[in-house]
Amino acid sequence: MKRREFLMTGLAASAVLPLPAMAQDAYPTRTIRLVVPFSPGGVVDVIARLWAEEMRELGTFVVENQGGAGGITGANFVARSQADGYTMLFGNTSTQVVNPLVMPNPPYDPSKAFKSISIIANSAVAIAVNPSVPAKSLTEFVSHVKANKGKMSYGSPGAGTLTHLTGEIFKKLADTPELAHVAYRGAGPGITDLVAGHIPAMMLNITNQVLELHRTNKIRIVAVCTPKRIGVLPDVPAAAETMPQLIGQLFTGLFVPAATPQAVIDKVASINQKAMSSSKFKEKLISAGFEPVTDTPAAAQKFVDSEVARLGPLINSTGFKTR
Repeated sequence: MKRREFLMTGLAASAVLPLPAMAQDAYPTRTIRLVVPFSPGGVVDVIARLWAEEMRELGTFVVENQGGAGGITGANFVARSQADGYTMLFGNTSTQVVNPLVMPNPPYDPSKAFKSISIIANSAVAIAVNPSVPAKSLTEFVSHVKANKGKMSYGSPGAGTLTHLTGEIFKKLADTPELAHVAYRGAGPGITDLVAGHIPAMMLNITNQVLELHRTNKIRIVAVCTPKRIGVLPDVPAAAETMPQLIGQLFTGLFVPAATPQAVIDKVASINQKAMSSSKFKEKLISAGFEPVTDTPAAAQKFVDSEVARLGPLINSTGFKTR
């Protein structure tokens, strides 16, 4: 081989083979954008910020809230982003399951647009009322809604969200079709209106903020939509005690564009496993009303698929729509 050919071959090999490996080993070399497709203060935002703090071993995360369309806006942004590991989605049941099932022309197919890295935590949907509403239990709330036919409404953090779906399931089970739905652009604005009395009731996810508002009597949680009571609210009945089918539990998790290199996914997943094994971090989640989850990318995807299979028929039976 001539010297020139040898040098060119060596340069080509160094350009094609070592650099990707070096890039993967060095990842990340800059700040990672963690997109939360909901407004600040909501359950997904709270868990995302707690999680990002625990992931400092990997690198620096910047949490970016891109609310709108029940999470679709932010999720679609990540789905169309460069698949290099520097833009991630902190998604949930709404973005990965509910919205794509109920929209006539969803802008993305979660099964094709994303790869799952991990489910981080589950959160219970709660039924909360303004203290002016004379209901201290789910049964009393149903009675109040029926006694005020056409005058009552409930809010949710967005159309097409699991909280919205839970509200519609409640309406069917309670036989209160006249209960109007008010969609907010995230949990924060809805909670503000609930506290102020501008809306009498809301379907929302348990967070530290929600727990504190309940404890200080600024709102009243009449039920948590879980199979059994949760540890941080032992005196609040589970909705299943009255309505066995009223189950609303929101998963939150980490997702990346589908073409993201497997080496990047593996590295993020490995450090996530370490973060989720921290007893201190788990306690933070539990005390805020969340259920920590530790799994693998494969297990996370299997869980998402199972939720699609579970919620699909339920959505069809309620005639659930995003608007």
